[in-house]
Amino acid sequence: MTTSPIEDAILDLLAKTPAGKSIDPAEVAKQLQPERWQRILPQVRATAVGLARQGKLVITRHGKPADPDSFKGVYRLKLP
Repeated sequence: MTTSPIEDAILDLLAKTPAGKSIDPAEVAKQLQPERWQRILPQVRATAVGLARQGKLVITRHGKPADPDSFKGVYRLKLP
């Protein structure tokens, strides 16, 4: 199975993050496209949702796990 550059960037950043800490999806976007990072935020979100469904990461809102299919607004990513 091939992975996307976004998936690789998310998992790479999470691997470098201290246990229990989360990352901002904008960090992923900025790593991939420093100049126009806002443009790829929707793809980062879609990739994060897919990874959450596979159990590879947890999407959080206000520090609590969020349902990948129904969360809205500001979110963060962390390892399960």
